[in-house]
Formats: sequence, structure tokens, C-alpha cells
Amino acid sequence: MSLKTITIGVLGLQGSFARHIAMLDKLGVQTIQIRYPEEIDNCDGLILPGGESTTISKLLDEMKFRDRIQKYNHPMFGTCAGAILLSNNSDNPHVKTLNRVPINTKRNAYGRQVESFIAPVELSFDKKPFNAVFIRAPKLRQLGKEVTALGTINGEIVLVQYENILLSTFHPELTDDQRIHSYFIKQLIRK
Repeated sequence: MSLKTITIGVLGLQGSFARHIAMLDKLGVQTIQIRYPEEIDNCDGLILPGGESTTISKLLDEMKFRDRIQKYNHPMFGTCAGAILLSNNSDNPHVKTLNRVPINTKRNAYGRQVESFIAPVELSFDKKPFNAVFIRAPKLRQLGKEVTALGTINGEIVLVQYENILLSTFHPELTDDQRIHSYFIKQLIRK
């Protein structure tokens, strides 16, 4: 499968979807901003962006996305709020997760918006650290034994892969570094 024949959908309900689309455009991948559930069927991969997880959780139900995403069997990538939604459980009862990855999440674990930060993430697949943006980021807890850690900061796991799903607690789309999106495309979609 070549990059020109791949189509990645980016859930466009709320959050940083436009930045993901811009990153994928730089990588030469066709993208669709997903606004309707049936559009997901035309995608080789799906990104659930960061944003506000309680809002996105509500919109998944109101706009009839939940069942379609739960049944979607192509690669997915969840960043920040997207990671929370793809997890088995969140510490917030107002966030109804999609139960796709055997992992628990703790919302806003690094603090509030004003406590956002940029820090180097050590990657298992690249020697050069990834300068990551953390905004009200979640922490990943109780990883299932099939979950592989791909990135850490100060010993804390912040990037994981489970089968064909990638989760990051940070926002790789807010940088110019294409390595995380490239990993998603090359390792998960082009298999």
C-alpha cells in the first residue's frame, strides 16, 4: 500500500483535528475530516484527536459514532483525549470510553491548562527524543500485558501500541516533528 493510496480519517467533532490533517498533508497522505459516521468506512486508518474528553464522549453518542468506532477494525491513533476515549476506563464517570485498549487513564494528571509543558519523550523506535507538547495530559495506568510501551518521560509511559491502535498522552500534531504520525502510517497502516 503506497502513501498515495492510503486515506486516513481524522474525527472532526472537537479538538485539534485540523493540526492532525495538516501533519498528514505534509506526509503526503490523503485525509478526510470525519463529520459523519459513515465516512469512517472509507478510511484505512482513523485518528481521534485531543480536545475535551467529556465533550467528545457526548458527541460520539449524540452523533451516532460510538458503535461504528467500536466495530472499526483498521488502525487507530488516539492523542490525549483520543487516548482516554480509546482506553478501557477513565477516572471520570462523565467519559464513556470505547473500550478498545486494555489500559486505564487518569484525566488531567499533569495538572491544569496553565501547567502545560513541553518535554523530551524517549522513543523505543528512534534514538532521538521527541519534543512533546503536554496539555492537561492524561496518565496511562494498569497497562494490559499485550500493550507495548513506545515512549516514556521520566519513567512515565506516554506512548503505547496495542495491536493496531496507537495512544499518546501528548499532542504530536502540535510540533513539526513527523515521526509519531509516520510511525502510525508505516508500522500500523502499511502492514
